[in-house]
Amino acid sequence: MDSTWHVALKFTLSALVVYRLAFLIAREDGPWDACRRLRIALKDSAAGGLFSCLNCLSVWIALPLATFVGTNWVEWIVSWWALSGAAVLADRATRDPFEVESGGRPS
Repeated sequence: MDSTWHVALKFTLSALVVYRLAFLIAREDGPWDACRRLRIALKDSAAGGLFSCLNCLSVWIALPLATFVGTNWVEWIVSWWALSGAAVLADRATRDPFEVESGGRPS
């Protein structure tokens, strides 16, 4: 049986992997522009939306990593969604803030 800190470490590392891979595929050009070219190639297909959406990618990237974190099927399902949720939270926490300007009417 894994100790609590070992499970927490595996979860934290897996969550960082899910976030990093999803961010790389959805928002960066990647090495040799591979990720950008993949997104462009899939732009008009059903998978095109998936490869440009960090939230969508995190669900599918988290699936195999959930087996690394959990030890039975219940833990795999819970870990799957928790890892995806952690990646989404990390994305929202690191976005640039926006400001609403008050004042005049738009032209």
